[in-house]
Amino acid sequence: MTDYASQYEQLELGQDCNYWALDPVFQREAERIYPTAEFEWAESVLADVGDLAGHQLAENAGPIDSEGHELHTYDRHGNRYNHVEYHPLQAENDEAVYERGLTHDAFHAPPGREEPVGFQHGLLAQSLLAHADGGLVCPVSMTTGAAIVLDRFVDADHPNADLLQDYFDRLTSRDFEFHIEGAMFLTEKQGGSDVGANEVRAEPTAEDGVYELHGEKWFCSNIDAEGTLALARRPDAPDGIEGLSLFLVPHTRRDGDLNDQCYRRLKDKLGTISVPTGEVEFEGAEAFLVGEPESGFRYMAEMMNFERLTQATGSIGGMGRALLESKAHAASREAFGDTIDQYPLMRRDLVDMQTDYEAGMAFGFEATKWYARYMRETGEGEASSGATPGVRGAVPPAAADAERATVLMRLLTPIAKYRLARMAVETTSYACEVKGGNGYVEGFATEQMLRDAQVGPIWEGTSNILALDVLRVLQDHDAHEDLLWLVRQHLDAADHEELAGLRETVEDGVAALQTALAALATEDTEYAQHEAKQLADLVFDVVAAAVLLSTAAGRLDAGDARKALLARWFVTTRFDRDEARGIATGESLPDECYEELVTFAPVSDETVAQFLG
Repeated sequence: MTDYASQYEQLELGQDCNYWALDPVFQREAERIYPTAEFEWAESVLADVGDLAGHQLAENAGPIDSEGHELHTYDRHGNRYNHVEYHPLQAENDEAVYERGLTHDAFHAPPGREEPVGFQHGLLAQSLLAHADGGLVCPVSMTTGAAIVLDRFVDADHPNADLLQDYFDRLTSRDFEFHIEGAMFLTEKQGGSDVGANEVRAEPTAEDGVYELHGEKWFCSNIDAEGTLALARRPDAPDGIEGLSLFLVPHTRRDGDLNDQCYRRLKDKLGTISVPTGEVEFEGAEAFLVGEPESGFRYMAEMMNFERLTQATGSIGGMGRALLESKAHAASREAFGDTIDQYPLMRRDLVDMQTDYEAGMAFGFEATKWYARYMRETGEGEASSGATPGVRGAVPPAAADAERATVLMRLLTPIAKYRLARMAVETTSYACEVKGGNGYVEGFATEQMLRDAQVGPIWEGTSNILALDVLRVLQDHDAHEDLLWLVRQHLDAADHEELAGLRETVEDGVAALQTALAALATEDTEYAQHEAKQLADLVFDVVAAAVLLSTAAGRLDAGDARKALLARWFVTTRFDRDEARGIATGESLPDECYEELVTFAPVSDETVAQFLG
């Protein structure tokens, strides 16, 4: 049995380690959402990514974050150059990541398999990358997202089919010299979240499907990507999102010259320094229509689903790193004659952080599982045919139809992104506090983790936009039926005598959720919007609790009560507080079960009798 406590004590910083090997919770949650045959293949791959992230990527992250990249808009002769001078360590990181197939394996069979792997694989690998560098995850995710759009919406009879196929092949290549990155230029200064206000124009040329773009994009991450997708409006197209078309706008024209666009400046961002973000002005840039005209927002939404889950799983990675940094510091830092992990208040804080992390993972990976199902059930071609049927966990194979997968993906994805992004900010902030003054200082990792986390609630839709998306899915698709079905599947799987009381408490939470859903269904639009985030919070808590309980039941059957202890603390703190906020209950689980919950020590029969009996 691994002695995690001693490994934490030996870590000066949360690096020079394997993030996969040091996290048994991550391992088991990953196994839960993979089809069995895929996990048997993926386990060693994820271990390799965890090792890469914990050594090379984590070591390189500090210098890249500190020194950043530099944009040269013009060369020394005053000619347009649009050249990003990357930190020399960035190419080393990029090559290591892309040659491991993170943008390849969902579309083409990876080594050791005859078919592609499900999309949960790339998202979990990105979560491991986020332990080291949140900015690095952005181009990896956008490259996958751009490939998804080209794979799904470019037919063989499309006027640009051969050209776009070449871009797809390069976006998804394992060969670093042939590989290109993707990007998504969405935001305009006057629009922001109101994408329908976008003004970039697409003027047709004499060549079918080829346009020239004019106008500016205000917040363009991975600014110099060769596989950039951008929304623009053709002449006489309708106003609003219904009039937007999608175009691929490369960094380099087909004739080898720079495309007709100006990279005006890089943003001086708070965090995610490793991905260059800037302003782009199109000046007749060569652009290739993707799919059907005036369908661009629908296509871009397909990419955004993946991006939002990237933010969710990336936030899990940031929380995991922050938690590891806090565990390592608490196990070695002495104050008042003892290490600080021996003091009750710190023990409770670390148990709370561990509980948030595992609850976030339960919800976020559940959303990831349904996204992977959605992609398998609704896709076409090689990319969609590779996943092995039969998902582990509480969901029976008979439920894996395209309609249910679509509804649950659309409902769970915005909630996962909203809640996990906010939780990552809180967790990384407290990790700074655990380290004291050093936690606020460059070079100790936590201040970078906090700065990187802070973009999570902004990218791919703010919390308010996401909450409104939740309302829209509930109203347009009767998503409450599939939501309650999902919760019921997990609670039915939690039929274990040690969990009976917790299950009853969560059932009360389900009843409260049903009351909330019914109330908002009869209220006017303004009131429903007013309560949208409260509803999303309640959905998160109920689903996370149900998944934790079903997972705990499986672990109890295997003779391991740890997850049941953690589920008890989550349910207690979210659903079962009295008027004194629990102060008068005599509850001491975090202090008495600290080693079991935080350092994965074995759970004794006495502890089970005391806290689960």
